[in-house]
Amino acid sequence: MNTVNRREFFRTAGAAAGASVAAGLAPAAEAQQWTEKDKLARIASCSYPIRSIFKTRPGGRGTNPATAALKEKYGEITMLDFPAFTKEAFPGVTRMDLFSGLFGDVTDDSMFTNGVFDPSTPSGRRWLEKLAASMAKAGVTCQHISNNAPTNLAGPDEEQRKAGVAVARQWLDACTVLGVKSMRMNSPRALGPSIRPPAIPRGPVDGYPRNVDIEPLLAAAIESHKEMADHGGKVGIRVTIENHWGLAADPINIRTILDEVNHPYCEASPDFCNWEYAYMLVHGLKAVAPYAHTNVHAKYWDRWGDKNDVQRSTRIMLAAGFKGTFALEYEAGPLNGIEGAQYLYKEVLAALSTPVPVI
Repeated sequence: MNTVNRREFFRTAGAAAGASVAAGLAPAAEAQQWTEKDKLARIASCSYPIRSIFKTRPGGRGTNPATAALKEKYGEITMLDFPAFTKEAFPGVTRMDLFSGLFGDVTDDSMFTNGVFDPSTPSGRRWLEKLAASMAKAGVTCQHISNNAPTNLAGPDEEQRKAGVAVARQWLDACTVLGVKSMRMNSPRALGPSIRPPAIPRGPVDGYPRNVDIEPLLAAAIESHKEMADHGGKVGIRVTIENHWGLAADPINIRTILDEVNHPYCEASPDFCNWEYAYMLVHGLKAVAPYAHTNVHAKYWDRWGDKNDVQRSTRIMLAAGFKGTFALEYEAGPLNGIEGAQYLYKEVLAALSTPVPVI
């Protein structure tokens, strides 16, 4: 078992930030002195909102008329083309956040297991090497992988939980070839049911609400992330929790898991919009921001209307001392995915250029 203490690991980073303030250089002032290159290094393209123009199997997204129109406008690509697409669509950006569901050659079934890309297969490994070569040619790097492959990380079946962790380990091992910095392991269904168990009155003695059903799920999630973080530490890739549904819909649950795991290779990767109600857009993000170090999803999603303030959310992360990248994930709205990601590029860049104090 890896015994490195997460709090000790980040203590030096906190000390460095404190030294900057002590020297009279507040975080906002420091940010305003960034060069354009420095600011662009804080932005990552995101393949998820671009998924509509990716090549798919027959009967996939390509049969949708709207998708066909986007492919006609922008051309059809695969993940091997995405590094070059990043350089063209987002000038100056050299980092990427890649969605696991777009990995692999859709014409080669040998690299898929039950329809999901399997990086442990020989053909899957060769494909990853091709992607690494494509990245090197374009001059971009993979900052983060948003991974939906691991399942059942919160149990309740122990064998299924172990199988989910085993899939995570396969990805961590194989993706060392890409130089990945962090990898989100929880899909919207990986950490318990999408609607987590509620507290209800228990027993005839006092009738106070308790939530005894959620504790086994949390215990399983903690164990899974301990095991994944130990392996991530060995290969140099941080394992992250995104505020998806289930346990991860509640920022306190995310903090609980991370505090219990207490490992330098286990952290949060917040999403600006994946919340259950509007107050969380600010307060939920503030709650998990100190636990994030490598990558966040700078998202616009029209379900929140004008409450979805991308620039404010970016500044919340900066105020918490976040030093990682802002990945441009446009979920849904009046723009298509490519145009939406380019809109986010401008919003994040504006916030990095004028990081006013956050209230």
